[in-house]
Amino acid sequence: MDSSPDIGLFGPDSVTWKVHNEPIVTMGGLRSLYLQALHPRAVAAVAQNSGYKADPWGRFNRTSEYVGTVLYGSTDEVERVASRIRRMHSRMTATDPRTGERFRIDEPELLRWVHVAEVESFLSTARRAGLKLTDDEVDTYYTEQLKAAELVGLDPATVPSTAAEVAAYYEEMRPQLGITREAAETALFLTVPPLPDFWGNRALRLGLNFGPARLAYFGVAGTAVALLPAWARKMYGGLGLPTTDLSADLSVRGLRLLLSALLTTVPEQYKMAPQRRAALERVGLA
Repeated sequence: MDSSPDIGLFGPDSVTWKVHNEPIVTMGGLRSLYLQALHPRAVAAVAQNSGYKADPWGRFNRTSEYVGTVLYGSTDEVERVASRIRRMHSRMTATDPRTGERFRIDEPELLRWVHVAEVESFLSTARRAGLKLTDDEVDTYYTEQLKAAELVGLDPATVPSTAAEVAAYYEEMRPQLGITREAAETALFLTVPPLPDFWGNRALRLGLNFGPARLAYFGVAGTAVALLPAWARKMYGGLGLPTTDLSADLSVRGLRLLLSALLTTVPEQYKMAPQRRAALERVGLA
């Protein structure tokens, strides 16, 4: 009987754990949503099947829970959540806003776009915030993430697995991307979402709709957009200037330092995501 600990998909020696140990990677998740929305079918699939506008923070929590389980869960935990996601997606369809064609939302093309945009956003955000990775580590991260791609139903052989392949994939996809009404509505919603219920009502009573918290979030959203590739910013009507990239780098580096400083002031039990802590305990490294 094998008594070795269950490290899940990746484990403590993986580049994946190194990247996702950075709290700033959460901003990469927001960046990926702006990027994913540029695919007309991908954003239509979300807009027509998701209740994200009615419960954006609930959806955020559920997505975070899934990502955290894939990153740090045991083998059984990962397979259970992935199986549930595959079953759910297999029952969903949407209508292409350009052609009126009905399509399944688990089409490989859509799953691949969402996967690549997500993992590239996580990695790029962490690196631009100051995480030091070698070129080999970057490629290793993409290769490790093939396991996550397979979970949602993709053939790993069809998914970009190096930085060069990701760059080539984006170049290939650009003619298919653009702004639709659903993309514009999604981007606006991501930039100015409603306040979470647990403090939104209080803020309304106090007249703080546009108070410090909302302004801070608006700054975070602005940085996420600025971190997009220049060609993606142009699709949103923004600027593709090198100075925008420089200001985004400075902003995200500053936010990473701020997060690090804030973490020194919180109790020890809150300094690490619960799923990561459980994974470290499971492999004997807590």
